[in-house]
Amino acid sequence: MAKVLLGFMGAGKSTIARGLDPDFVDMDALLEDRLGMPIARFFEEKGEAAFRQIEEEVLADLLKTDQVVSTGGGVVISQKNRALLKQNSENIYLKADFETLYQRISDDKDNQRPLFLKNSKEDLAGIFNERQAWYEEVASKVIDVSKLSPEEIIEELT
Repeated sequence: MAKVLLGFMGAGKSTIARGLDPDFVDMDALLEDRLGMPIARFFEEKGEAAFRQIEEEVLADLLKTDQVVSTGGGVVISQKNRALLKQNSENIYLKADFETLYQRISDDKDNQRPLFLKNSKEDLAGIFNERQAWYEEVASKVIDVSKLSPEEIIEELT
């Protein structure tokens, strides 16, 4: 079974995945390779339903591996994805409060996320609140990462 890292943007999924396994799979990068374009552009051109279908296929394939997987923050939106994740025994929700995540996202000038750029803080808070229940629904382990360093999180997971 795969070790799947879940959480909202800014939770540290890629950083923690890289610390657990330098050969981790970044699901968003894998999707962009498969799509042949950035996810944001695919969304604009083909729509969310088309994207979620491909995302489900990629997730199903990854769950058959024993790799460390950093998911996109929206992977839990799809009910099919949540059903797939519930069959996986190692789903780790990197949980943090919204203000902490918002500050991290705002400070990360190297990775300006489309969802962050296109939404107000209030709208992002609404998206966060909606997804939080879904992360918890599929998580086999929840780690509050608000006040932990990446090294402390990695140590807890190894």
